[in-house]
Amino acid sequence: MNYYNKIKNELINNELYKKVKDYSKNRSDLTTYYNVGKLLNDAGKHYGKSVIKNYSYRLKKEVGKKYNERTLRRMRQFYELFKNEKWSALPTELSWSHYSELLKLKDSNEINYYIDLSINQNLSYRELGKRIKNKEYERLDEKTKLKLIKQENKKIEDFIKDPILIKNKNNYDYVSEKLLQQLILEDIEAFMKELGNNFSFIASEYKIKIGNTYNYIDLLLYNIDFNCYVVIELKKAELKKEHIGQIEVYMNYIDKNLKRINQEKTIGIIICKKDNKYIIEYCSNPLIFSKRYVLTC
Repeated sequence: MNYYNKIKNELINNELYKKVKDYSKNRSDLTTYYNVGKLLNDAGKHYGKSVIKNYSYRLKKEVGKKYNERTLRRMRQFYELFKNEKWSALPTELSWSHYSELLKLKDSNEINYYIDLSINQNLSYRELGKRIKNKEYERLDEKTKLKLIKQENKKIEDFIKDPILIKNKNNYDYVSEKLLQQLILEDIEAFMKELGNNFSFIASEYKIKIGNTYNYIDLLLYNIDFNCYVVIELKKAELKKEHIGQIEVYMNYIDKNLKRINQEKTIGIIICKKDNKYIIEYCSNPLIFSKRYVLTC
């Protein structure tokens, strides 16, 4: 007898069983709650609005205390959300805890945005709750929201939030550009999520030499999805026209010295305390964008 193979097979089979069991359990929960929601919806048509209160009173005594009125209303809402949706099947990648967070929202387009986000980024329900609390969807451009609804191709700038939230844990009253950079670096992962998906950090104070002068790019990032470098410049006050010229020089440097032939042209993002739409309107470079920042606790 080959004990090792027998032990290995036992362990592999156990791991597969656990995964299948967990998946089946979650799928069973969602299917059950959807069906209960439908029954509650149908019962309400026959017996009126008080049916949930009456059923909850009995279920708490006979099945379990967790089946309170709020939970039953969530189940009915769950059914109402998905009964007319164009899903080939109910998305079972998410748990009931995820849906409990989502069902607090009223806009179905917003809910669909967070469903896709949670599935694509494997968000836990706690992570999802934080993204909702930060009003991520609300801070997207209206054009981006329309693209999401129509399922059109998106660009890198579509997912840059406005305003961009930057954590200020120590509640500094005055924030210089250097301190602003420091606050970003303290939680660079959260900052990159404010810009969109699949950004990677390259450097802060990235040194470049133009002629005989050294210059420093505040933040240099790379976006994997869009295959391009991203230059970030931080401004503590209102956007000015000279900021456009500055970041364009930095973008051109990166394109000439770092960008490879198979990569897309560099994007420039100016993050400022106060935006100036008129300056951006007359900016001839479509790869330069400006966004406001807001400090949060």
